[in-house]
Amino acid sequence: MLPSAAVLRYPTVESETVALAFEEKLGLLPTTPGVYLFKDAKGTIIYVGKAKNLRARVRQYARGGDGRAQIRFLLAQLADVEVLMTSSEKEALLLENTLIKQHWPRYNIRLKDDKSYWHVKVTTHEPWPRIFLTRRILKDGSKYLGPFHSSTAVQDTVELIRKAFPLRTCSDTVFRNRTRPCLEYQMHRCLGPCTLPVDPEEYRHHLKNALLLLEGKNTEVVSQLTTRMHTAAEELRFEEAAKLRDQLRAITQTGEKQQVATPLGYDQDIFGLYREGGSIEVQVLFVRAGKLVGGQSYSFDDHEFPDEEVLGELLPQFYQGERFIPDELILPLLLEDASVREELLSERKGKKVSVLCPQRGDKVRLVEMAHENARHSFTEKRRGEEQKAKTVETLRRALHLRNAPKRIECFDISNIQGNLAVGSMVVFDEGEPDKNRYRRFRIKTVEGADDFAMMYEVLTRRYTRALEEHDLPDLLMVDGGKGQLGVAVAVLQELGITEVDVIGLAKMRTERDPFAEEVDHSAERVFLPGRKNPVVLLPNSTALFLLQRLRDEAHRFAITYHRQLRAKEQLGSPLDTIPGVGPSRRKALLRHFGSLTRVRGATLEELVRVAGITQATAAAIRRWSEQGATPAAEVAETTVTAG
Repeated sequence: MLPSAAVLRYPTVESETVALAFEEKLGLLPTTPGVYLFKDAKGTIIYVGKAKNLRARVRQYARGGDGRAQIRFLLAQLADVEVLMTSSEKEALLLENTLIKQHWPRYNIRLKDDKSYWHVKVTTHEPWPRIFLTRRILKDGSKYLGPFHSSTAVQDTVELIRKAFPLRTCSDTVFRNRTRPCLEYQMHRCLGPCTLPVDPEEYRHHLKNALLLLEGKNTEVVSQLTTRMHTAAEELRFEEAAKLRDQLRAITQTGEKQQVATPLGYDQDIFGLYREGGSIEVQVLFVRAGKLVGGQSYSFDDHEFPDEEVLGELLPQFYQGERFIPDELILPLLLEDASVREELLSERKGKKVSVLCPQRGDKVRLVEMAHENARHSFTEKRRGEEQKAKTVETLRRALHLRNAPKRIECFDISNIQGNLAVGSMVVFDEGEPDKNRYRRFRIKTVEGADDFAMMYEVLTRRYTRALEEHDLPDLLMVDGGKGQLGVAVAVLQELGITEVDVIGLAKMRTERDPFAEEVDHSAERVFLPGRKNPVVLLPNSTALFLLQRLRDEAHRFAITYHRQLRAKEQLGSPLDTIPGVGPSRRKALLRHFGSLTRVRGATLEELVRVAGITQATAAAIRRWSEQGATPAAEVAETTVTAG
């Protein structure tokens, strides 16, 4: 729904006179509902807010009615304000959410979904729907349940559904191309709709029960299955009754593990909020059919806006997309526009949704539980951040580094006697893998097994680009001793990079007693430029553990890429290296001549008789045959996201 076509713009004013300028223009502001946009001197939107009365809300800012430090800082940057009037408070709420998502202003709450949380996707729009786990929510007509905080619990539930209800699990591609039922059908875990005639009503019945189970409505599923089991037994269909009995047993055992949050059987989202100054933690607990099934937390820093505004901005973003909307939203404080939010959510859900702030009874206990979870999450995250900072500082001191090694890049080389040589780079940012920055390299200039030359090529390629992109790390780490470290130092000197610290990590080679009862694990040594003796960190220190994680991850990433290339080489055909010969022409050549040897010996005239082979392609095949060797394809540096 679009706002009314009324926009008021105010000229840029000096920051120290913003309040006065606003005071003079207050008479021009409408008293209608709408949205206001604060902008800085560059015209960038720095804050978006909604108001039931625009004049009253902006007056609160202009006359110093809000003395929070963040508001004072916002006003210091404020140079322009734009007002969009709407016909109702409901329209203002919708428009505010749209503008926040469009501009992501600096001082607005920005809700980021953690990709690690699982959702259950049900492809209800397909003729034969399937149920599986996903981290991505798409607008594809499917039904999404979640998010689920415990991946183990939701995986167990999905596995239970696969055992209890015979629904298909294969992908659409596999489903379309099957010619006979798979092993799942043989195990009685799928009805086999891919190739067999299946009653759609029976399939939908299984799907309905599976959805009830996912939504926590175990009692309804148990009641239906119990009735069907008794009916099957009375009609002497004992095999069917046994299957239903097994389903009941699995569901009952799983349901006993779930905690009852409320005996009323509602679907509820309970919000808890904990803050220390501008640092805020919001915890959402999910109750489905009266049972607590999971939770999700969000962290915000440097937000001094009141709790009402924090929740007010969070709710529209939280319930956007295909997220499940419960019967009740239970909040720790009363929102002024709660009735408007109820109306919007009810329209989306198609039934009544209540937005409540309880003052007594069981629902207050649920809010208190959400608050305690938010406080605990806040404490744990801050403790984790403090531990990361402590580990980084310990590493800096132990290795006498110039920089705090917040971002570390680690390199490794993998090859077999120089064959299919590759390099890897993994990146840790404040102690955690930053997989979007991972890189892998195919060695292009080195022949033979020369690890030092390979490392030189990889580092030169990486840091030449890093200089161009102004993307240097705090610490460069190589897997190896003095030799590899010397290569890294030489590369940085050649490129004129002086601000990056460099280290090498290698295991100490020691003689082992063959008759010893226990294996003596090699100590790790850290090599530093200009230092003769390596540094040996404490065996169980968090600093050493961080370096070992980096080295092991770089090794894993390099080995994985090397194995991929080996598998591709083993499965490939020499014909693939000929320009102009793709899968279709390769098949046509082998089908026509019968073998690779006959293709090599074919004349130009014989080659052009093959369907799809042109004169130019035939000439390329003849050149390849006469050379008798497969040219190596140059593979450029590849950017990937590690799985």
